[in-house]
This record gives sequence, C-alpha cells and structure tokens, in this order.
Amino acid sequence: MNNATYSSLLELAAGLVILCAFVTLWRRSLSAIVRALCVQGVALGLVALVLGLHRRDVVLITVGCLVIAAKGAVIPTLLRRVLANDSLNRETSPLVNVPASLVGAGALTFLAYGATRPVVALVPTSAGRLIPLGLATLLIGFFSMVIRRKAASQIVGLLLVDNGIALVAFLATAGVPLLVELGASLDVLLVVVVLRVLAVQLWSKFAVLDLDQLRELHD
Repeated sequence: MNNATYSSLLELAAGLVILCAFVTLWRRSLSAIVRALCVQGVALGLVALVLGLHRRDVVLITVGCLVIAAKGAVIPTLLRRVLANDSLNRETSPLVNVPASLVGAGALTFLAYGATRPVVALVPTSAGRLIPLGLATLLIGFFSMVIRRKAASQIVGLLLVDNGIALVAFLATAGVPLLVELGASLDVLLVVVVLRVLAVQLWSKFAVLDLDQLRELHD
C-alpha cells in the first residue's frame, strides 16, 4: 500500500467515524441512529485495518477485525433488541433541537482541533493529523448523553465516547495491545447487555423507556 492510498483510506475511514457521530444527532429515529452507530463501528475497525496493513502489524489487523465484529455487528444487534421493546422508537423531545445540536457538534469539533494542536504537533504523521476527529467524536458522545432523553440514546452516547477514545488510541499510538482492546470491547459489550436487561425490565413494569417519564414515575 503506497503512502497516497494509505492516507486517503485513513482519512476516509476516520471522516466516516465523525460523520456518523453527526448523524446520530441529526436523526431522531432510534433505528436510524443505531444504523449510523453500526457504520461507525465498521469505519473504526477499518481505521485499525488500514494502519495494520500499512505497518504490516498482524496484531493491529486482528484488533481491526474484532472491532468490526463487536462494534459493527454484535453491539448494534443488541441495541436493536432494546429498541424492539419501545413502541415509539423516536426521540420526541430532546433537550436541544436538531439544528442547535448540529451547531453544538460543530463547535465541539472546532474545540477538539484547538485542544489537540499540541498533540498533533508531537505526532507529525498522516494518522496524527486526524487525532482531533477522535476527540470530537468523544465530545459529541458526551453532548449526546446530556441532550437526549431516551435510555437507548444514552447507550448510543456512551458508545460514541468509547469509539472516540478508540480512534484517538489508534491514530496516536498505531493501536493498542490486543488484550487491552479486547478487554475494553468486552467491557462495553457487558454494559450494553446489562442496560438491555434493565430496559426490558423497565418496559415490562412501566411500559416506558423515556428517562423524563421515569423520573415522573419516581416522583
């Protein structure tokens, strides 16, 4: 793989990660949001694969395949099962409307570029220049957790944070050891499984998964 192809593929995959983060704020349909998260998981795995193929690193290639399987298939499938218990399946009244959310995400992206300037200077490579996209994805994940009310949306925000951290790790250090990435993926998978169980129990008892309505029931 020559340098031009490597840079183009890496930029395409990393750009797709941040684009999917914006899509999760743009769409209100939870099914569409999960599809965007699925594409983001595949794109994140492709980042690791491109880095691994360029460096001829078998461990990093293996990590990329695991990320695609876990974050591009297994976790989205579990989220779809959570959504199967929600008849509404939409974010009806987020704390911030869609246009304002997109403006906020854009502002967070600019903030990420400003905050990571010293880090990018320390990693003067094609991968290093893309580090701000990882931090921007992480910040958008936190932003999503704050402004969305559905339990499934909270899970999506958490996964965006995790994907942002993983993207920064891949770009800044050319990946993390296989056992570390596998352990992190299993932790996230465990969180999603636990939240799915809780969502099923909440739906069976209260027939609602909106966090504001659950607070009203508590009051």
